[in-house]
Amino acid sequence: MPIFRFRRPKERQVTVFDGQDYRKAMLAAAAWLEQHKEQINKLNVFPVPDGDTGTNMAATMRSATNAIADVTDTNVAVVATKLSEGAIRGARGNSGVILSQILRGIAVSLDKKPTFTAQEFALALQSAAQNAYRAVIKPVEGTILTVIRESAEAAKAAATRANCDLIALMQEVVAKARQTVAYTPELLPTLKQAGVVDAGGQGLTTIFEGFLRYARGEATNAPPQIAPLEFEAVHRGAVSIEEEFGYEVVFLLHGDHLDLEGIRNTIVEMGGVSTVVAGDETMIKVHTHTPTPGKILDYGVGLGSLEDINIENLQAQSLRYAAASAAERGVADTSTARAGAISQDGATSPTSRRLAQLNQPIGDVATVAVVAGPGFEQVFNSMNISAIVPGGQTMNPSTQELLDAVNGVPASKVILLPNNGNIIMAARQVQTLTNKDVRVIPTRSVPQGIAALMALNFEQDLDANEQAMQAALDGVVTGEITTAVRDAQVDGITTHAGDTIGLVNDVMIAAGTDPKAVLRQTLDKMGVADREVVTLYYGAGVTTADAQQTAQEISAWFPEPQIEVVAGGQPHYTYIISAE
Repeated sequence: MPIFRFRRPKERQVTVFDGQDYRKAMLAAAAWLEQHKEQINKLNVFPVPDGDTGTNMAATMRSATNAIADVTDTNVAVVATKLSEGAIRGARGNSGVILSQILRGIAVSLDKKPTFTAQEFALALQSAAQNAYRAVIKPVEGTILTVIRESAEAAKAAATRANCDLIALMQEVVAKARQTVAYTPELLPTLKQAGVVDAGGQGLTTIFEGFLRYARGEATNAPPQIAPLEFEAVHRGAVSIEEEFGYEVVFLLHGDHLDLEGIRNTIVEMGGVSTVVAGDETMIKVHTHTPTPGKILDYGVGLGSLEDINIENLQAQSLRYAAASAAERGVADTSTARAGAISQDGATSPTSRRLAQLNQPIGDVATVAVVAGPGFEQVFNSMNISAIVPGGQTMNPSTQELLDAVNGVPASKVILLPNNGNIIMAARQVQTLTNKDVRVIPTRSVPQGIAALMALNFEQDLDANEQAMQAALDGVVTGEITTAVRDAQVDGITTHAGDTIGLVNDVMIAAGTDPKAVLRQTLDKMGVADREVVTLYYGAGVTTADAQQTAQEISAWFPEPQIEVVAGGQPHYTYIISAE
């Protein structure tokens, strides 16, 4: 009887990727992440209804892959650069910003390379890890940073082995990433207490898995192009500027041995004002205001090739902004929230008086804030905010959305208030993408944003205001009351799904089935007995009558501070409380 021997098919080997291979691999990675984003969202340490790491990373990858969806270039450096630029502009949340820096590190390493091998991609991952660590002011181990660093080290070790191709390399990367994610609770006690692994690290691992699946020829159900997330448009606030004439001219200039200082001086001599020239010897960005745009463009053409030319009529632009601001103020001014807050006895509160004093022209400084809730929007409009970017918990705006708001306000100096700890990194990215002087005040809550605006003095320069606004953050304590979405144990507090939970400055300090007891514990931890003013911002699901009743109870518990009630209209959080 004959013996049949079956041989395994020869394993697929991939020794080199060109630009199209890298493009398809990242499309597959984005699709794989999209399929698993909800599982990643559930890894949130706190059991609050705003676990959005998976959503933020998926949205960042959408922006990145949309930038390369139609690219036909086979040069890997071209694809990697476009992917990186798309990620940076579309980065949402801290995890999305770090992911964008990982992709940026890869692009830097692959610069000028038409293709890459396993050894070259291992070097790119090391560059990615270094870039990610540089992006964080205080790196914390047990996070996505640890995962990219250890994955890069695994890639470096694998690349030294004989016959290591891209599949073998990524197998080692994925295995190490999974192992590192599983170990993150041992590095970060809050993860261990909550019984979860790091969500950002899991998101990065999922991206690596999608990349590997493409290299192996496995399906990821990748759509040809993922539609970007839809977010509400930026709202203009009350803004007053001196009327400008002439034209704003912006363009990219490509050339050889470009002299930045000489070009800047020449444009100024040609009548350009507010002139900014930034870049290097081969590419610079020019931004200037001039009555003769054609003259500036002719000069630029004589130096090289122009790209992304944009010319705005400044007078018409000013009139558009004024009209938009007036229209929005017409709605906001009819609300009692315009005064900021009303105390229980109906008298004008200290907060109201301070907000009224802020209603004055802002000169050449604009303010941009991230705000969630129609009531909070009206409060910020009453404080002469120049533009509002809708967002907060569960809907972190992207770097591009923040950049659009900053570039859209008619001022060369901008103060940016993220008002959420998960938006601060994206806000800081804006500073590298605009020619405007942008100062990010690291506000971690909307009450901190309000306190920062109260410290703004338009008679002071930008540096002095930045210092004063940052100092004001220490004078406000933020409390939040919401509902647990799952069982958890965090910071020694045990909670179950459906419980009321209280947080103070982003730390969970109370949980239970009695909302009043949780509220009182939260207020105690906030130290409201020793504060002058306590402002109760009530959420979308709370009636005015219920909020006033809660305020009366707080006044009975703590008779010393003045209690104010304001309609915040924020989602997910029953109350956001400010104590000053």
